[in-house]
Amino acid sequence: MLPSQRALFDIPHDVCYLNAAAWGPLPISSQEAGRIGVARKGQPWKIDRQFPAQQFARARSAAARLIGAEAEDVALISSVSYGVATAAKLLQIPERSRVLLLEDDHSSPVLEWMTRAEVGGYAIEVVKRPEDGDWTAALVAAIERPGAPLALASVSSVHWSDGGAVDLDRVAPALRRSGAALLVDATHAAGVMKLDVRELDPDFLVFPTYKWVLGPYGRAFLYIAKRHQDGIPLEQTGYGRRGVSAEQARYLADTAFVAGARRFDMGERDHFISLEMASIGMEMVAGWGSAAISERLAWLTGRLAEGLRNLGAAVPDERVRAPHILSLGFPQGMREDLVARLAGEDVHVAARLGRMRISPHVYNDEEDVDRFVAAFRKLA
Repeated sequence: MLPSQRALFDIPHDVCYLNAAAWGPLPISSQEAGRIGVARKGQPWKIDRQFPAQQFARARSAAARLIGAEAEDVALISSVSYGVATAAKLLQIPERSRVLLLEDDHSSPVLEWMTRAEVGGYAIEVVKRPEDGDWTAALVAAIERPGAPLALASVSSVHWSDGGAVDLDRVAPALRRSGAALLVDATHAAGVMKLDVRELDPDFLVFPTYKWVLGPYGRAFLYIAKRHQDGIPLEQTGYGRRGVSAEQARYLADTAFVAGARRFDMGERDHFISLEMASIGMEMVAGWGSAAISERLAWLTGRLAEGLRNLGAAVPDERVRAPHILSLGFPQGMREDLVARLAGEDVHVAARLGRMRISPHVYNDEEDVDRFVAAFRKLA
């Protein structure tokens, strides 16, 4: 089993940080790259002319590796919501069709479609939270339900608040049979769960770096299936065109779009500080491998679940939860100050929609788990 990687992070031994689903700590090597990047921006005349292209290629390749994609099919963007807005510009949702969303899913894959529904003349169908926690079965049932034609499912592959996993290997074929598109918010899956766009064939898949792949804010990546790459980007940039350059005699020499997903890169993509930091985090995660990470984190959350038995919290069934997130329910309601009191013990988790979300990563070990259980028993 993959051992704890705590030595690669600036996490004191007496800090129990179980909140990767909110903020993934930057590895020490990423922090150092950030400091070097800041110094580089302080003396920009020293930046080699080839450096920007190398940074773009490195980040694009690192992101592609995590999801089984070709680098040319990945766009450099700023956030999940940016990626969803790009998809909404490329997709034509027919009138009198329906778009599937998950109840209480994160705002990023949801609000864009809700905002467009009235003008677009299509219906939003919200898949209700299943009592048994099985989001996959509930979503497949909604896909196969008779009624208005289904145009799109825009869903997170792991529900951010309850940690419920969506089995995309079942959902994607069901959507193809119905002729509907699939947008995946892979925020809580990329890098730590098996994802292969060659097998799933989603229309779009998007993830940021600041959580599980141990990167900074403001860096995200959008996979766009080739069937959608001839569309118009969200932003119009010179580098998205074949021949727009300040260093040539004719500025707008060729305004035709470049091939592949690069035309969808965000404006001002030259974030040489955070882009390198993002690459380092993704490369570390890819080096460990999603199978090894998932195995270790499933072991940690399993130990948590066992330790919390008979302590008054409802633990989701292992069958329906993601391996790296344990989201506790409270039949009588969670004490409002419980998360804050745990933080006072230097035990850090998150409150999410009435639940307590516990999310370990590779820097955690069994001592962290046992310390959480002891603190929970004391305070809850």
